[in-house]
Order: sequence, then structure tokens, then C-alpha cells
Amino acid sequence: MMRVVIACGGTGGHLFPGLAVAQTLKDRGHEVLLLVSEKAIDAQALKAHPEFRSEKLPSVGLPAILSPALIRFVLRTWESMGQCREIYRKFSPDAVLGMGGFTSTAPLLAGKLAKIPTFIHESNSIPGKANKMAARFVDHVLVGFKACEKYFPGKKCSTVGTPVRKDLGERIPRDEALRALQLDPDKRTLLVMGGSQGATGINQILFKAAPMLKTGGIQLIHLTGDRDDRLAAANYLREEIPAYVAPFHHRMQEVLSAADLVISRAGAASLSELSKFGLPSILIPYPYAAENHQERNADIYVEAGASEKFLESSTTPELLARRVLDLLADDEARSRMSAAAHALAPGDSAALVADVIEQSASNSSP
Repeated sequence: MMRVVIACGGTGGHLFPGLAVAQTLKDRGHEVLLLVSEKAIDAQALKAHPEFRSEKLPSVGLPAILSPALIRFVLRTWESMGQCREIYRKFSPDAVLGMGGFTSTAPLLAGKLAKIPTFIHESNSIPGKANKMAARFVDHVLVGFKACEKYFPGKKCSTVGTPVRKDLGERIPRDEALRALQLDPDKRTLLVMGGSQGATGINQILFKAAPMLKTGGIQLIHLTGDRDDRLAAANYLREEIPAYVAPFHHRMQEVLSAADLVISRAGAASLSELSKFGLPSILIPYPYAAENHQERNADIYVEAGASEKFLESSTTPELLARRVLDLLADDEARSRMSAAAHALAPGDSAALVADVIEQSASNSSP
């Protein structure tokens, strides 16, 4: 049995893959301790996982070098380091895994100083600032996309994909999923989702596209995030478009099994879910993502034939509606895209991450 610390808080893109790895390790008989941020998203998600021990760490993102906020960053990191040293003294971990973001920086550094094997996982095609910094001292870099390895020259790298949360479930029959959402199994279904934070930019385009989508006789599942659900529901009701609208949906296997086509952001966690369910997609990358990594993520899916990419700044409601209706009418094109999406999944990514950690721990044992 190993004891593994997983630092995975701050955003859904860090937290949910971390939880997937934690569940795999637990299923293999290992003990896991999660280190998360003080953000509400972490506390909310962990309510559904009482089986895991967790600790909150103070952390902030890295500001500009000349910013006055740099002092606060250093102080918070030092505070986190002290907490980590105390946690490790009691827990005695055999490995520390950071899933990205600055919640993982102090745990990894504390692990390195304690001579514990350290790992980072980078989901995106371009690494974030926290992982670029941590890569200088960790033992092993795990990446979601092969294209990301070039950013870690001289480091031991493994391409493992991005772990998909276990509570996502498996595909269920399409008709069953649509009935659960009170939608018509005989209609083509468009799923619109914006990741754990929703996507106001996508929502606004869809609201304006609704009159044109109505002409195609389709129905929608729209996960709006926590701000636009009432506006979206009223909009589709006015246009007489059958729709299931919610801020979030906790049984994601239902909406993913029901969809014939997806409009989504291009975060790594969302893309992994699309691959797992083999879903054709139109990707609208978040335009303000660090290093523009969502657009680079989308390019990988476009080049593979799994997706089409639309930039938010140049996408009109008319253009998007026309392409949605064309793809929903073209079963052969969607079938090709579905196969390509499936092919981009490397298998059970959480198991691959666990394999690397187990092997490393075994090699470092006396």
C-alpha cells in the first residue's frame, strides 16, 4: 500500500482529473490525501466524495514580477509550505502528484525537499505557469497531449491523457437518456456546455441563433453555468424550441449520451469527456485562456477530424446555426467525427497515471 498526496484544487479542470486518479488509487488499495484550495468549487465537489481525506491550502496565482501582489503570493506560498511539512510529517506520503495550478506548487516543493517522488500532470497542450515552474524540480511530468512534451525538454515525460472523473459514468442508451431529460428521442439533439464555469460568450451567441435553429426542427440541452439559465429557458420557450436548460447537470452521462452534436469550450477536461463518449463537436475556445491554450487544444481535435473550431470573436449566430444544422443533417460526417474523437482517448488515463506512480514508488523503495 502507498500513501499518495494529490494537490488538485482551484478549478474543475484540476480537481476532477485529480479525483479520478484518487479513485483509481483507492480502488487499488492505496491511501489518498487531497490538497485543495479554499475556493467554493473545491468544497462543493468534495461533498460528494466523503471517502477521501482532504486539507485546504492557502494559495494565490502568480502575479507579474513587479506587482505588489507578489509579496502576498510569496507569503501565502510560504504558509502553504509550512502546512504541507506538517501534513507530510503525519501522513508520510510515498508520492506527491500535482494536477496544475498554484495549489500544487507548495505541496510539490515540500515533497521535493522531503525527498518524496514528485509528479505533475499537465492537461493542456501548452503548460500553465504553475507547471512550468514546478517542472524544474519534479521527478516526472505527465501530459495529456503528446504535443505538450516539447515544453519540458530534458524531463522524464509520459503521455497519459487527461483523467475523466469516475462519477461521469458510462454511455447509456440514447432514448433512455433523452426520456430522462423529458426530450423527444426522434429529434436531433444539440448539447451546449461551457465547462465548470459556464460560458457567457457561447450563451449569447446561442440566444441570437435560436430563431435560425428553430427552422431545423432540433432540440437542445443547454448547460449555461450559474448566471444564464433563466434567460436561456425563456428564450427557447419564446422560440418554441424543445430544450432542457440547467446551470449544471450532475448526471453528465445522461446529457452526453443524449447528444448528437456538442458545442463546447476546449478545456482539456471537457475534451476528454467528448473523447470518452465519442461525440462530434464544434469547439469555441475560451479567448482569454492563458497562453491561448484552449485554441491549441482545439487544433489537435480539428486536425484529428473530431471537431470543428469557431473563434468567438468572428462567429456570428447565423454562421453557427447554419453549421449546426448542416452537421445534424449529415449522419456520415458526424460518424467520422465520432470515431476520430474516440481515437484521441489513450484509454483509461487515470489508470495510466496510477501505473506511473506505482512504478516510480516501487523503483524508489529500498
